[in-house]
Amino acid sequence: MKENKLYSIPEKFRKTENLHILFWLFKDLSWAMLWKPLGIAMIVPTFSVAILITWQTRKIKSELFHNLAIDFWICANAIWMLLEFTGHDDHWRRYTAIPFGIGVFFILTYYFVILPKEKKRERELASKLDEIPVEVATVKA
Repeated sequence: MKENKLYSIPEKFRKTENLHILFWLFKDLSWAMLWKPLGIAMIVPTFSVAILITWQTRKIKSELFHNLAIDFWICANAIWMLLEFTGHDDHWRRYTAIPFGIGVFFILTYYFVILPKEKKRERELASKLDEIPVEVATVKA
């Protein structure tokens, strides 16, 4: 029987992620409502907290690669918003595909390179553990 792995994030990281969601929503709401000063101001905390989250989770490969993708997504999103706010989105918007593409690169790298290697390593370790003889201890009464 395959056991389910427990995945947990430390509480301090979860609080940071929840704050990040709030910043991101304010940035995008400001964009949608054309509240230019607030939208522009929200780029800094949104992106800063995204970078912080990436740094905090850097030792967990799945989190690192997904958070790097999010960082580039926010970067592209912020550039797009600035272009719309300044009236330059018709021509320059297509260049936001660069940071979006970098984000996709991180996701694809994780799922097609990193994750298969991790799964292979787990299978090899499991098979080595299966080969170790288990000694049965007898208890004398």
